[in-house]
Amino acid sequence: MKQTGYGFTTWMRATAVLALAAGMSMTTAQAQGSSNGAAMSGNGTTAAAMPATTTSAGTPKEGFWGRINPFARKKWVRHQLQPIQGQVDELNQATAKNAGDIRDVDQKAQAGIRKAQSAAEAAGQTAQAAGQQAQQANTLAQQATGQVEQLQTTVNGLDKYDARQSMTLDFKAGQQTLTAAQKQQLDTLAAAIQSKEGYLVELAAQAPGKGSYGIRNSQQLNEMVERYLVTAHNLPIYRMHAVALGDAPQPEASAAGAGRITRSVQVRLMENTLAAMGRATPR
Repeated sequence: MKQTGYGFTTWMRATAVLALAAGMSMTTAQAQGSSNGAAMSGNGTTAAAMPATTTSAGTPKEGFWGRINPFARKKWVRHQLQPIQGQVDELNQATAKNAGDIRDVDQKAQAGIRKAQSAAEAAGQTAQAAGQQAQQANTLAQQATGQVEQLQTTVNGLDKYDARQSMTLDFKAGQQTLTAAQKQQLDTLAAAIQSKEGYLVELAAQAPGKGSYGIRNSQQLNEMVERYLVTAHNLPIYRMHAVALGDAPQPEASAAGAGRITRSVQVRLMENTLAAMGRATPR
């Protein structure tokens, strides 16, 4: 019991000494501050307000020395800076996020610009190709129109023939063969035909006599001429068109020229109008 009372007395004394020392330190600091302030006022200099070493009433004190602790430990400093460091970290994260968003927006904008440029180039190429195709279609249409016109001209000229050469072979009564002069005339005609295409040879024979008698005689005259042209000059049969008129006048004979009917064959070389223009003709 005596030892316990002695220890408690010793602790109380030590506590009083520490409190006294702290009070003296604070009194000395206040005195120095007052003397310094008086000295500065005596010299005519306005002194700056010194920070208070004590906290206002109602503000909790931290540690033995209050908020201003000259012997603050690292742990205490870290505790004081922790809220600020958290705000700084949040600010850094927000800045990094904004930078990433800006980078993403820029990349998307660049991609959109490239895509728009590619689409514009593709549209230009498509328009150019369409223009070329339209020009080609116009050219083809013009060519088709020309071909249609040419075909129409060809069709119209298929059955049109013009007389190029004409002769009349006269036969005496009872004559059944061609004379040398008549053969020479036919030879001249055949020589002109050899280099031609699209031609016809018309034979129109006449003979006196009514009805079938005159027609039969005129038919014999046509056969003599046709036989000679085929056998002597290999003239295709389909190139020759013959008509036995008998005692009927020639279709082209005028009323004034229609006289006495004699035994004769009118031979005419007819050439297609397309052949005359140097185009394709029926062969």
